[in-house]
Amino acid sequence: MADTVLYEVRDGLATITLNRPEAMNALNVAAKVALRDAVRAAADDDAVRAVLLTAAGDRAFCVGQDLKEHIGLLVADREDGTGRTMETVREHYNPIVKALAGAAKPVVAAVNGVAAGAGFGFALAADYRIVADTAAFNTSFAGVALTADSGISWTLPRVVGPGRATDLLLFPRTIPAQEAYDLGIANRLVPAAELRAEAEKTARALAAGPTVAYAALKESVAYGLGHSLEETLEKEDELQTRAGASEDHAIAVRAFVDKEKPKYLGR
Repeated sequence: MADTVLYEVRDGLATITLNRPEAMNALNVAAKVALRDAVRAAADDDAVRAVLLTAAGDRAFCVGQDLKEHIGLLVADREDGTGRTMETVREHYNPIVKALAGAAKPVVAAVNGVAAGAGFGFALAADYRIVADTAAFNTSFAGVALTADSGISWTLPRVVGPGRATDLLLFPRTIPAQEAYDLGIANRLVPAAELRAEAEKTARALAAGPTVAYAALKESVAYGLGHSLEETLEKEDELQTRAGASEDHAIAVRAFVDKEKPKYLGR
């Protein structure tokens, strides 16, 4: 992967680190391509049982699109009419969000600083957000005369409710870490100095857990958001049958009876 994004797999945990701290981890083309490839690699690798998404530095998780690069693309677009500026949504942001949200393994976001625009969207696409007490969030889009992307018009209303989501999108403002926790945007709030250690501890615990069940849980929640109770009950039956046939389930039951800690295989 390019050095704008660092990628490491160790003991079943893939750690993806946005690595442009001097630019508040803004997303230029190189960073978007590298992040897309890293997230896809983690999602597709059977050896990866959990994913940790974080960022270098202490000022920002990701402030979204690199607007300095974006200005240059806008000028080129107006000269040749190709519309390349907005291709990034389809080519970069959408695949990143789909891979994060659709991965058959838990994804933890460690939000170390400002998460704005697409950066906010990426954090919301994760399954679990651990947030430093110095972090903040901002939708940002309307502030540069754009609409939402990176799935945020789907994820944010489901986290904070449609009324609050509309307010935050129409009137972009900084949402401090404590308010983000109160709104449900952050699952856990920790001192900034403890963020990385707590995030790694959480992600490694998930990597050692029943990943077959985790994948089914993710699928079940996503399905239930768009279907009726009756349809969801049928889906739960299907997924429970799959989980019940897994080796992990047999291991868990045996460990429970023997009063031992289960050692899951991820199958």
